[in-house]
Amino acid sequence: MPPRRTVPPARHVVVVGAGLAGLTAALHLRGAGCEVTVVEREQFPGGRAGRLDLPGKGPHADGGFRLDTGPTVLTMPDLLEAPLAAVGEKLGDRLDLVPLDPAYHARFADGSAIDVHTGADAMEQEIREKVSARDAAGYRRLREWLGELYRVQMSTFIDANFDSPFDVVSLDLARLGLLGGFGRLGPRIGRFVDDERLRRIFSFQALYAGVPPERALAAYAVIAYMDTIAGVYFPRGRDGRPGGVRALPQAYADAAADAGVAFRYGAEVTELERRGDRVTAVVTAQERLAADAVVLTPDLPVVHRLLGRAPRRPVPLRWSPSAFVVHLGLDRPVPTLGHHTISFGGAWASTFDEIINRGTLMSDPSLLVTRPTATDPALAPPGGDYVSVLAPCPHLESAPDLDWDRIGPRYRDEILGVLAGRGIDLDPSSVVAEHRISPADWARAGMAAGTPFAAAHTFAQTGPFRPGNLPRGVENVVLAGCGTTPGVGVPTVVVSGKLAAQRIVGDAA
Repeated sequence: MPPRRTVPPARHVVVVGAGLAGLTAALHLRGAGCEVTVVEREQFPGGRAGRLDLPGKGPHADGGFRLDTGPTVLTMPDLLEAPLAAVGEKLGDRLDLVPLDPAYHARFADGSAIDVHTGADAMEQEIREKVSARDAAGYRRLREWLGELYRVQMSTFIDANFDSPFDVVSLDLARLGLLGGFGRLGPRIGRFVDDERLRRIFSFQALYAGVPPERALAAYAVIAYMDTIAGVYFPRGRDGRPGGVRALPQAYADAAADAGVAFRYGAEVTELERRGDRVTAVVTAQERLAADAVVLTPDLPVVHRLLGRAPRRPVPLRWSPSAFVVHLGLDRPVPTLGHHTISFGGAWASTFDEIINRGTLMSDPSLLVTRPTATDPALAPPGGDYVSVLAPCPHLESAPDLDWDRIGPRYRDEILGVLAGRGIDLDPSSVVAEHRISPADWARAGMAAGTPFAAAHTFAQTGPFRPGNLPRGVENVVLAGCGTTPGVGVPTVVVSGKLAAQRIVGDAA
């Protein structure tokens, strides 16, 4: 039975939010022949994939630093291609998407390092040289398992609308069970590789889903597939435009505008006009936009405020951990750093316990260090460099006593000190531009509990049990974004936009 559409079919659709979900929905709707208007409170597209330009100082003032304030890791280019294909375009027409090799540099507390390659032969050789022949063979089996896991899940559990939990009852559900997808991620990875470092490399992605690897469903190894097999990519600037992850939503927005989608930037939605169980117009401070259907992409608390009600759940939503991010513009290059470096602390299980259960900062942090200038030097002024550091941390509801406006500067110093002790010296005297983002900042941007990673992917908040994209009590509103199905992450958020469009135009999307 195909997923139900909104009733009746819509001619003019208003999309609230020009993030990746909203832009994807707009492209698919426009490709299906709808008139589409996108309303965005910022002056540019991107949503969570935000941007910020910082001026440098002295000889490094020209050009400034081009910051990605949201995601820095892009995977699954075939999924990213689909929205543009809906209007007859190709990703390569708009972006130079560069594969990163290695995808990550992983550094460990004992001083060892392992490069994470997406090519099977290269990664097997890396493991054989740095770990053991036994784990190199185990990696080959792990790789096969991850690929099969992805193939089983994609069409049935990720790229699918759900009207009922019974919608997932299928042969693929049985196959997922036979693959061990309903077991625990950490132990399942341990069946393939013995080395603790490799287990971390292939399971740390569970943090994106808001669950420790030892407790996460093994099905979420699909995120490790996206990272370590499908490949990590980065948009390099072209035609005088800056690159960075920001280039992806900009490419979508440009293609949508060229296809006839109307945009209203700098327009925050204040009200949804209703007649009975239908929304008839989207109202901003500037205008009233009549609509046959509406796609809402803001975070769930904002959606619930606009709709005038929050759905009842037997158990309140659990939120994913948050992130404290430091962006540094430097007056000198750091050529020893690759594009993505994961600096693992010695602690592992206790780290997840601290930020998820105890609501405290990591005592021995694992950190993601990103230097996008390794791939696109134009993101920093000549002679300078740009590095960001992401530290997972508790969300605001689990750590209400953490005053981020007060502790942020001290925590920044602590993080840089930890990295320096691990051989990644980002000399504070070289910093000529800086921007910090804390859970308090995410909350001020409208994100629930101050986390950019939305609701955690626990079993009760996964698949058909995740907040659905058809809110009850209103007939012609559809949701998209990381708070609804299929969930968190750039590829899945892009899929959510397509799923929202399908609710309106069916298989035409």
